[in-house]
Amino acid sequence: MKGGGGGGGGYLYNKHGLKMKQLSLFFIIFVCASLVLWNWDKTPHLTALLPPDDQPLHLFPVEVERKQDTRVKPEAEQAPPSLSTDFNTPQTSHLENTKLLVDNSISEPKDLSETAKQQSVTSQRTESTVIDTPMAKAETKACNFGKGKWVPADNRPLYSGFGCKQWLSGMWACRLTQRTDFGYEKLKWQPKDCKMDDFTGAEFLKRMQDKTLAFVGDSLGRQQFQSLMCMVTGGEEMPDVEDVGKDFGLAKAQGSARPDGWAYRFPTTNTTILYYWSASLCDIEPIDPTSETTDYAMHLDRPPAFLKHFLDRIHVLVLNTGHHWNRGKLNANRWVMYVGGKPNTNRRIADIGGAKNFTIHSVVRWVNAELPKHPGLKAFLRSISPRHFFNGEWNTGGTCDSTSPGSLEVLQDESSDPVAASAVKGTDVKLLDITGLSLVREEGHISRYSIRAAPGMQDCLHWCLPGVPDTWNEVLFAQI
Repeated sequence: MKGGGGGGGGYLYNKHGLKMKQLSLFFIIFVCASLVLWNWDKTPHLTALLPPDDQPLHLFPVEVERKQDTRVKPEAEQAPPSLSTDFNTPQTSHLENTKLLVDNSISEPKDLSETAKQQSVTSQRTESTVIDTPMAKAETKACNFGKGKWVPADNRPLYSGFGCKQWLSGMWACRLTQRTDFGYEKLKWQPKDCKMDDFTGAEFLKRMQDKTLAFVGDSLGRQQFQSLMCMVTGGEEMPDVEDVGKDFGLAKAQGSARPDGWAYRFPTTNTTILYYWSASLCDIEPIDPTSETTDYAMHLDRPPAFLKHFLDRIHVLVLNTGHHWNRGKLNANRWVMYVGGKPNTNRRIADIGGAKNFTIHSVVRWVNAELPKHPGLKAFLRSISPRHFFNGEWNTGGTCDSTSPGSLEVLQDESSDPVAASAVKGTDVKLLDITGLSLVREEGHISRYSIRAAPGMQDCLHWCLPGVPDTWNEVLFAQI
């Protein structure tokens, strides 16, 4: 019993003794803490040993090192997103680059310090603001350059109608005729939903450095070619521009009024602008090469041989056709429709409209199939240039005497040339849509005026230069 009772008394003793020791220890700590706090105000320089107020106090050095290793690098140290401005390489969109930055911010480690977390939140807010800007939205939506209005502009024309004799055919220079009204020179096309860069020859040559632009089509394509030569040079004489037609097989054939085309090279930027005459955009070859009176096979399913030979040297291609697709032209040229290497027997294609549509779709499909082989090539099908014959046709007294345009605004979203629009749909060939904006410019044709002032048929097909075709090139410039 004593042994048992003595054991119980010892337990009570030890328990109270432990409590006393704890109280003594806490008393000592309290006294020491009081001394430290009492001396704190006496020694203000000790506060320099603490971290700044905006950083947490870390009690464990190992954890501090771990958090520093996972902290977000400042923006100046992060690798910027890759942006390519090379002509041959598709540019990564601003929106895609912004998304990449936001995704990187979201995927940071979860054990960031409060400062790093704040930087991440700020970065996300900043990038979100950029995403919502109109510029980013505009880049994700293709511009409809064919919708807009004509507005007066003091900086028109882009070259003098009395000059540019080095490139411009006299029959198209309306300033050299008896015409007295030139208000058509003072209008500028303004797209509705996007901005179109002002054209300058220097900027065009810069964009086209070491590159070749080729117009392939009929006489309206030749007008666009001459217009561009005048725009790039400002209508001034440039003796250093080189004639490189022979490099593209553009030599004048014996008995021909003119060569099959022209090609000129600007040596300062190694830029070449050329035109090749192909009124139908299909391959034409003599059926009997030994006969001077032979008919010609008009291969509706083959592109012009010129394109097959020189496509690898072209960086911007502009195709057009339309006004030579009539029975009179085909008969005069002795063209016979061929498909599959044989005379055509398909009644649908035998119709002029059907043959034209078949050919346009055929050449677009061919060019589209060639694009992957030529990564630097941009191809356009230019929609048809409208005619404005009133009260008859070109050979039955048709006229275009108006000196004022029609409606100055084009409101429709779809192209006024459904054949061209349907041909490029679903392909990487772009539509250079100029039909609607030209349709309201009936006063811009050559009309009854000529250099000789001789009465005759009115030209309500071709345009005065400077004039409407300059705008076609401005739209082209905006798209390259």
